[in-house]
Amino acid sequence: MMDERSGTLKGLQDVDLLLEKARTRKAEFDPLLEELDQPAQALEQEVAKLQGRLKEMKLEERRLEHAADGRRNRAKMLQERLKSVRNLREEAAVQAELDLVRRAFEGEEQEALALLDQIRKMEVRLNELELASKAARAELEPRRAELLREQKAVAEELALLEDRRKVYAVRIPEVQLRNYERIRGGHRSVVVASLTPDGACDYCFNMVPLQVQNEIRKGTALIPCEACGVLLGPGEDVP
Repeated sequence: MMDERSGTLKGLQDVDLLLEKARTRKAEFDPLLEELDQPAQALEQEVAKLQGRLKEMKLEERRLEHAADGRRNRAKMLQERLKSVRNLREEAAVQAELDLVRRAFEGEEQEALALLDQIRKMEVRLNELELASKAARAELEPRRAELLREQKAVAEELALLEDRRKVYAVRIPEVQLRNYERIRGGHRSVVVASLTPDGACDYCFNMVPLQVQNEIRKGTALIPCEACGVLLGPGEDVP
């Protein structure tokens, strides 16, 4: 039968293999969620951009209104001054300024009307985009919720496996654990293997020298396979 030493290391290795698979699955969720969200996010970004532009245009509209109010008041004041001019020269000067103010007012009024038309069109477009954005988000939400549930389940599985790993690790002598970690640090997933009934490594299937087989079967030490380097222990069916 397999001795406790090799059995504990094999158990640790089994947990580590499961951890690798769980971590791989966990790493797949963020790209999947990002890809799923992309169409809705693109619409949301367009909505935000349009909202910002609309805000700027409304500020410009208020600026034009304020300027128009100022010119309107200035025109009224100049018209009052025309009633009290003392000579033709003064009348001509006031009239010239009044004409300039009126032309500027008319120009700003036209600009404001054009801006209002743009604002109305942009508000219609914004409403369309907001509806499309909400529809896109609603369409993907069931799949997103499913992915989040799966992601949570994998995270919980990872936590359980990490706890199981700690249980195995504390039962392994420090020297053996360091050796195990060193071999795994070389990007090797299999560190511990068993001796087959006919005396071969069950990882690479190379035959192990008879003397080494006897030492492995005694269970006094885990001996590296000369061919592949994994640590060999007695198999379950080895007497």
